[in-house]
Amino acid sequence: MDSENLSIARPVLHEQVAHRLRQMLVEGLIPPGGKLNERTLCEELSISRTPLREAIKMLAAEGLVELLPNRGSVAVQLSEADVHHTFEVMAGLEALSGELAAQRVTEAELSEIKALHYEMMAAYTRRDLSAYYQVNAAIHRSFNAAAKNPVLTATYNQVNARLQALRFRSNQDGDKWQRAVDEHIAMVQALEARDPAALRRVLMQHLDNKRHVVIEQLRSSRQTISASPEGTGLSGIPFQSEGHAP
Repeated sequence: MDSENLSIARPVLHEQVAHRLRQMLVEGLIPPGGKLNERTLCEELSISRTPLREAIKMLAAEGLVELLPNRGSVAVQLSEADVHHTFEVMAGLEALSGELAAQRVTEAELSEIKALHYEMMAAYTRRDLSAYYQVNAAIHRSFNAAAKNPVLTATYNQVNARLQALRFRSNQDGDKWQRAVDEHIAMVQALEARDPAALRRVLMQHLDNKRHVVIEQLRSSRQTISASPEGTGLSGIPFQSEGHAP
């Protein structure tokens, strides 16, 4: 019986560790380009190296972590061109999710999304960015789930994983955060009205605005530290530019 319990608990443990590491990556506790120090993480999370390494492999498969031969693993760092291209694709996926969701959403799904929206607004009122972001992400996933297209969902999850940390940071400016909230209000209204064109339009605009904010932040950070001999960017890590202008 003990061996059976261990065989069940082990995958659950490394999935829990992967979830925690994702949060750390999103909130900048592990910055882009930062090394995932196994000894430190094992101590902080009170786990052995085996589930940690399994979790890191999961994140590598999701494109969040890069495994370097003989050097361990580091958090993936997107260049400006990467950000532009990924947000461009994500905008299309979000827009399609919204369009289909407005046609296919059930009353139960609509009620759940509205409840999440109220919870998100409460977090915004408290200026609790961490809680706001978690509920915000759940709302976007709910739009995608309501579209009821498994191929779209698989693609959405893969692309969205690359942008989580950047989307989190995009709300750190007060005015831009308010604009994002206003766009979410419009999303819920369009979904409730079951208006595919309106929901597609607001989601496309929402992601386009996010892209502009993120690239603006990356450029601003690069300019701020350009005089530094280390040449570090956001969170003290190098910023890679490929000379792409959106």
